[in-house]
Amino acid sequence: MIHVAVQPGIIDVAAELVRHDAGGHGASASFVGRVRGDGGLAELFLEHHPVMTHAALAELARAAAERWALPAVTLIHRVGAMLPGDTIVLVLASSPHRSEALAACAFLIDRLKTDAMLWKRETFDDGRVQWVEQRETDLDRAACWEDRS
Repeated sequence: MIHVAVQPGIIDVAAELVRHDAGGHGASASFVGRVRGDGGLAELFLEHHPVMTHAALAELARAAAERWALPAVTLIHRVGAMLPGDTIVLVLASSPHRSEALAACAFLIDRLKTDAMLWKRETFDDGRVQWVEQRETDLDRAACWEDRS
C-alpha cells in the first residue's frame, strides 16, 4: 500500500500511523518534520506545482517500495502557510525487518528535499521575507543514494 498526499491541511500523525500500521508489517520507521522557528521565523509558506509535486512524491514512494520490498509507504507533505512547530512532512515506511524500514525512511526524506517541486518562502518577525535556496548538503545526501543498492 502506497499512500501519498500533498495537502494544505494539518497532518494528523496519529491517524496516519493507525492507518499505515493496520497491516501488521513487522517494522515501521517514521520521520516527522516540523517547521523550525529559528531566527525569529514567523511563517513558512510552501509553493508547489500540484501535478508535478504529487507525481514526484508518488515516484519516490514507489521507488522506495520497490527497492526495499516494502508492503507500506506513506508520504504526506503540507503546502501553503505554516507556523513554527507545525508538522510539514510525514514519512512512514514499513517492512518485515527494521533495517529496510529505516533505510527507506532515510532515503525518502533525503530525496524528498531535492526531488519534489516545492519552494519555501520564509517570513520573519522583523518583516524580512526570503526564498530558501537549496542547500549543498541536501544535494549531497540525495546523491549518496544513487550509489547504494
